[in-house]
Amino acid sequence: MPELTRRGFIAASIAAGTARHLPQIARAKPKVILELVFDKGLGMMRAVERVVR
Repeated sequence: MPELTRRGFIAASIAAGTARHLPQIARAKPKVILELVFDKGLGMMRAVERVVR
């Protein structure tokens, strides 16, 4: 196994982290749906946001 310097280790760690999170960044943004629901406790309608991926 090759010897890694501190600078090489940091660069490899950043590259691995970027490769791991890249598919999540490339995905489409989640949709936010606003729903009106009747809340029996309040006795009135209230707005509820749902996040759909």
